[in-house]
Amino acid sequence: MPEQQPPLVLDPTGADHHAEHRALRARGAATQVDILGVTAWSVSDPALLKALLTGPDVSKDPRAHWPAFAETAPTWPLALWVAVTNMFTAYGGDHRRLRRMVAPAFSARRIAALQPVIESMVADLLDALAARAPGEAVDLREHLAYPLPVAVISRLMGVPEVHAPEFRAAVDGVFDTTLTVEQATQNTRSLYKWLDALIEAKRVTPADDLTSVLLMTRDEEGAGDALTHEELRDTLLLVISAGYETTVNVIDQAITALLTDPAQLAHVREGRAGWNDVVEETLRHEPAVKHLPLRYAVRDILLPDGRRILAGDPILASYAAANRHPSWHGPTADTFGATRPSKDHLAFGHGIHFCLGAPLARLEVGTVLRMLFARFPGLELALPVGELQPVPSLISNGHREVPVRLGGSRS
Repeated sequence: MPEQQPPLVLDPTGADHHAEHRALRARGAATQVDILGVTAWSVSDPALLKALLTGPDVSKDPRAHWPAFAETAPTWPLALWVAVTNMFTAYGGDHRRLRRMVAPAFSARRIAALQPVIESMVADLLDALAARAPGEAVDLREHLAYPLPVAVISRLMGVPEVHAPEFRAAVDGVFDTTLTVEQATQNTRSLYKWLDALIEAKRVTPADDLTSVLLMTRDEEGAGDALTHEELRDTLLLVISAGYETTVNVIDQAITALLTDPAQLAHVREGRAGWNDVVEETLRHEPAVKHLPLRYAVRDILLPDGRRILAGDPILASYAAANRHPSWHGPTADTFGATRPSKDHLAFGHGIHFCLGAPLARLEVGTVLRMLFARFPGLELALPVGELQPVPSLISNGHREVPVRLGGSRS
C-alpha cells in the first residue's frame, strides 16, 4: 500500500487548473486534497468515480454522514454548497421525493417547446451585437453567454426581468471561491433575501412558472410531503444556479475552442461534425464545473491501491480531471476534437444525481453556436488565447471575458 501523501492544496483561484488536474491524476485514482481548509478525497479516476456515484457507499447528506459538518459549516466559505436543503444534498427517499417534484419542469415536451423561444432570444442578442461599431472588440461572455441563460432561467422560474441583475450577482458569488467567510455569508444572506421575495411575489400572484408550481405542489401522498419553505427556497437556488452559471461557461468554452482551433469549426462547416458534437466535446474537454463539493463515505471504501476512504470522510468529485483521464480517452485526452468518436463525459454528473437540466443546457449551447457562427462567419478572438483569464474559482470553469471581433454580419 502506497504511503499517504500530504493533501494537495487546491488553488481557490483556479489559475492553472489543467496542471492541477494532472497532479491529481498522478497521485492515483483518489487522493487527499485541501479545499479551502477542508481535507477531502478528490476522485479523478472515471471508473472509480462512476462507481462511487452510483453505489450505496456514498451520500450527499452532510447532516447524516459528515461528522464534522456542524463544526465546519459556520466557518467554511463553501458552506452553502453543502448546507442547502434540496435534492443536491439529499439522500435516499428524500432525494427521490424532491427530484420528483422538480422533474416535470424539465420534461422533453417542455424543453422542446422552449426551442423557438431560445432561438428568438439568441436572434435578438445577435442583432444587438451586429449593431455595434465595425471592428470593435466585444466580450461574448458578457453580451451573449451571460444574457441567454439568465433570460431562459428567468422565464422558467418566473423571475421579473428587472430583478435579473440581482440574482446574477448573487449566483456569481456562490461560484466565487476567493470570497472570505464574511463575504460568502453576506452573499448567502442577499441570495436568500432575494429568493424569499420571489416566493412571496408568486404566492400573491402565481403564474405559469416553476416557482408557482412548486409553491402549489403536493406529493401524491398528500400535503404532509409538500416542500417546506426551506426546501422550496433551496430548490429554487439549485435550479437557478445550475441553470445559469454552468450554461454560461459551456457557451464560453465552446466559442473559445472553435476560435482557438479553426480546423474544428471547419469540421462542422464541411459536414464532418455537427453542432451537437461540438457541445459534447466541450462538455468533455472543458466542463462547466471542475470540482463539485461534496459527498461523504457512508462506510469505509477500499481503493484500488489498498488505501481506504473512511466512513464520514468527505469526497470531492473532480469531474474535469476525470474527463481528460488517459484511461478513458487515450493519449489525446487533452486535445479538443469535434470528430472524436467517443465524447463520453461526467459534466452533468452521473447516477441518481445526474443533472435534470442537461437537455436544456445542450439546447441553449447548440442554438447559440449554430446561430452565432452563421451570423458572423468571420468571428475571431481579439487577443491570443493564452491571455484569456480564468474566472476566480476552483469550481466554475470559464473565462473572465471572451473578447472577439465579429467580422462581417449576415442577416
